[in-house]
Amino acid sequence: MRPIRYLVTLLAALATALTATLFVATPAQAAPLFKAPYPCGQRWTYSHHSAEVRLALDFVRADGGSTAGTPVLASAAGTATRYYQASGAGNYIVIDHGGGWKTYYFHLAAFSVASGAWVNQGQQIGTTGSTGNSSGAHIHYEQLYNGVGQNIVINGASLAPYPGSYHQRYLTSDNGCGGGTAFWTWGSGIRVRSDVRLAAPVVATLAGPTLVYVLCQKQGDTVTADGYTNNWWARLRDQNGYMTNIYIDHPAAQLPGVPVC
Repeated sequence: MRPIRYLVTLLAALATALTATLFVATPAQAAPLFKAPYPCGQRWTYSHHSAEVRLALDFVRADGGSTAGTPVLASAAGTATRYYQASGAGNYIVIDHGGGWKTYYFHLAAFSVASGAWVNQGQQIGTTGSTGNSSGAHIHYEQLYNGVGQNIVINGASLAPYPGSYHQRYLTSDNGCGGGTAFWTWGSGIRVRSDVRLAAPVVATLAGPTLVYVLCQKQGDTVTADGYTNNWWARLRDQNGYMTNIYIDHPAAQLPGVPVC
């Protein structure tokens, strides 16, 4: 009976090993759900330079906003480490996401987190700049698996094949779109538009005072109404559009504690 028991045990061990081999996670399965490294609602264009040693992409704004000084966001949660390289990356951050995955963010104008800090997806880690070997403000962004550069994937979709110059392909961020700062509106029949222009299409109308969640704000067309003038507009989370800050129930023209889009 001992040979039979030995054979059964051996077969069971082989079956277990085969099952483990079949279900080992591949890099694609292990990767976090990466998001764009800049704030919610912003539209950026990107390109790849053939001289890059890894599969990096460079991002610049394409929605009329300033690239320089725009917050740089963690594209996934992890541990952030700060570095400086005068002749290359300048101020840069590496985020270790675990499982062999890391992201790199080069040429920062300033750091927003301490080295060794845990950061959440969508958390600001720095501001866009041009430090190091850089000809202008941009976000140099990389995704690495076990130290090897990967084709960049955002929201589960690959951005490859990469364009060789800007303004061929674009990406609008949904990073950090959850949350927002709560404000009450005042007035009635307030129009929410698709952009910060009076000619932009209306996407929603607020019938009366409404609790809204403001994701960010930016300057656009100047609006004059009810004795007030303002060119700041608030991006509303739930209405997926912009309204003039005039009808936000707060005395400041530019809302405090709300980032610039």
